Amino acid sequence: MAKLDLSPLQTLDGFMVGAIVDSTSGLSLADIGSGIDLELAAAGNTEVIRAKRKVAGALKLNDSIDDILITLGRQYHLIRPLEKNQDLFLYVVLDRSKSNLAMARHTLKSFEKELDFA
Repeated sequence: MAKLDLSPLQTLDGFMVGAIVDSTSGLSLADIGSGIDLELAAAGNTEVIRAKRKVAGALKLNDSIDDILITLGRQYHLIRPLEKNQDLFLYVVLDRSKSNLAMARHTLKSFEKELDFA
């Protein structure tokens, strides 16, 4: 796999950190930014993805996750499984006071199309 360039994520208003995480192992494959323990966040958010998929399966929703939003007092945490590879997800933390959530979700969807997995 080519080096995954996450630098375009830094253009998001309020950007703090970003990562691409392997949901089978809970390990971050690439990350950018600082301010939180990305190793811990990657592992923890892997459990969030697994739990939501398990519940969706039990409910027989026959649908996929576009994204998961965790809203904190000062931050947004966005988790977006990749359409190209459901074993991977984008994880982005934004400063809530400086970000535009709708724009961030749109940008993440567009960013995924530009990722090089060659």
